[in-house]
Amino acid sequence: MQKSLSVSEYSSILLENAVNEFSRLPGIGKKTALRLALHLLREDAHHAQALAQAITQMRDNILLCEKCYNISDTKLCGICSNPKRDENTLCVVADLRDVLAIERTSTFNGLYHVLGGVISPVEGISPSDLHLQALVDRTQKESFNEIILALPATIEGDTTNYFIFKQLSAFKGKITSISKGIAIGDALEFADEITLSRSILNRTPFTAL
Repeated sequence: MQKSLSVSEYSSILLENAVNEFSRLPGIGKKTALRLALHLLREDAHHAQALAQAITQMRDNILLCEKCYNISDTKLCGICSNPKRDENTLCVVADLRDVLAIERTSTFNGLYHVLGGVISPVEGISPSDLHLQALVDRTQKESFNEIILALPATIEGDTTNYFIFKQLSAFKGKITSISKGIAIGDALEFADEITLSRSILNRTPFTAL
């Protein structure tokens, strides 16, 4: 039986440090981290330098859109600043990955509001930790006809949906939610594009049951 690679077997502390840092990334174990590190050693030096520079620039310079809280290189993201987007429809999502998932379907042309998560007492996430008040403020300042709740089909997502629905009691337009083509417990990012597209197109009026 082949013995698994341990930290003590690395011949270089520099390689060991690189492997340890790679392995801190989600879904990356020590073996995969070692393959990535060795790949960079085999590549031309400028490839590793370009990777390091891209990561540093992303970490230091990326912004949150001041309107929707999507990530952006400028104060307003490319979606909020696009005059071709439907400014009457707002889609509320948990995080950036949901924006990317919906955009890949090419079925939604409105604007977004990224909450930054969902309400989860177990994880210590309360309404004040999310961009919920900013959502309420937007509905009072901007002329939306419809607000689509596109949160995960989980207990936490349903709790957040209900909280939003109650907070928007003065909203005069429609409040809808994506249809249940998304399986219970699923995050939007893991749904295939056809299922997610149909869930958006077949959205239904939200009712706080």
